[in-house]
Amino acid sequence: MQIHKKTATLLLALAALLVPNACQKDLLDPVPKDNLSDATIFATPDRFLSLINGIYDQMKSGAFYGGRFVVYGDIRAEEFLNETGNGVTGLATWNHTVGDATNEVNNLWNATYTTINSCNIFIEGADINRANLNNDALANQYIGEARLVRAICYHSLLRMYCRPYADGNGSQLGVPLRVRPENGPENNNLARSTVAEVYNQILDDLAYAEANLAATNGSALLNVTRAHKNTAIALKVRVLMAMQRYTDAITEANKLVPAAAPYKAPSGVAHELQANVKNVFTTPYTTTESILSMPFTTNDLPGTQNGLGSYYNPGPRGIGDFSLNPAGIIGDSVHFPGADARRQFVLIHTNNKPYLNKFPAGPEHLDYVPVLRYAEVLLSLAEAEARVNGVNQRAVDMLNAVHGRSNAGVTFTTGDFASAADLIAAIMFERRVEFLGEGHRALDLQRLLEAFPGKANVASILPSVPDYIWPIPSGELAVNKDCVQNP
Repeated sequence: MQIHKKTATLLLALAALLVPNACQKDLLDPVPKDNLSDATIFATPDRFLSLINGIYDQMKSGAFYGGRFVVYGDIRAEEFLNETGNGVTGLATWNHTVGDATNEVNNLWNATYTTINSCNIFIEGADINRANLNNDALANQYIGEARLVRAICYHSLLRMYCRPYADGNGSQLGVPLRVRPENGPENNNLARSTVAEVYNQILDDLAYAEANLAATNGSALLNVTRAHKNTAIALKVRVLMAMQRYTDAITEANKLVPAAAPYKAPSGVAHELQANVKNVFTTPYTTTESILSMPFTTNDLPGTQNGLGSYYNPGPRGIGDFSLNPAGIIGDSVHFPGADARRQFVLIHTNNKPYLNKFPAGPEHLDYVPVLRYAEVLLSLAEAEARVNGVNQRAVDMLNAVHGRSNAGVTFTTGDFASAADLIAAIMFERRVEFLGEGHRALDLQRLLEAFPGKANVASILPSVPDYIWPIPSGELAVNKDCVQNP
């Protein structure tokens, strides 16, 4: 990962990202950038806050969580069909023909590692200069936010470029694990850690985040757009599910889900399902179901051909690169019946093709990008319970909570499932319906070492073939001589 900017220069750029007017007085008589020190950058509490906001802004780069990473998590699987043949908007990802020089392979890697380096710079600088805050708890909170974002970044890299944890219990090659600031190219050479080693770092970051983040950020907007304790817990649940550590996932999820209904997080932010799932994807996007989302405004857009609505909405609101596959979950009238309220997200366009209308804002794509939702915690808890304890009431209750919200006419009982496998299958179908277009499908297949199903003229991709994961980018291999390509 070649870094050309000096620490101070990069930090000043971060500060300008989300709060462009925070340091206007300083810009009237600026210090030469090459002379800026960490102490200058972290001189005031306002600058600490500007820097942490800048880290979130980098995470929502269009190439990363501003849209494209989420899209890749869906179009690699079977739910969408390519309509435009546009190589710029994920065609190679959809048909599993990416190479190490493919733009999306390099752009996602670069955007993610840029965010990681910003986190590393902030973590070190905030710790060294914490006296300028005169508030150790706040310093630790900010560092916890940076470590949570770093955890998201590393988990995202593992999902795309590395063999799943289940393949060898984490013994396969992961990614270069960078946890110190990189201020120049001198440390470019770094071998890949194992998948398990990267996961251990992720869990360590999340443990720190949970211990030090605020229980609440004080407003609905900040509780959705910045991390708090429940954010760390929910992300741990996702990570532990990817590691197939189901008992641990249950322990974490139970922190957010009471033993009996109504299901509302008992501490911190009172997360709960919305009565209508549409509310989650409607302005102001700050319901208590949304645990973490990436926000956008008219002055802060995801960029051309990056927004979720651009990919999934047909014209004039979007480009409509991908329609819904009639042979996918929308064609399953048993698991996704017409009475299901989530059918409102399926739009039949004038060309008689179905499209996903979950992100309707356009042509300015102002939809918040969902990162973590309470519905995911509930369905992960249901799945983990079924895998650990077989058919049981707790698992069925969690399934009913999500399914019943959109299809109140159906209530499952334990007697509906002859085996744990039947219950797990129902939960996985529910995930396909609930999270359609939110980037979960590829992760769900890969964490279970299942094949990517075929679609249209694209054959299925077995877990044993190289195309099951992305290659390490050519840009990384060119500057990091210790990094090796995937076999």
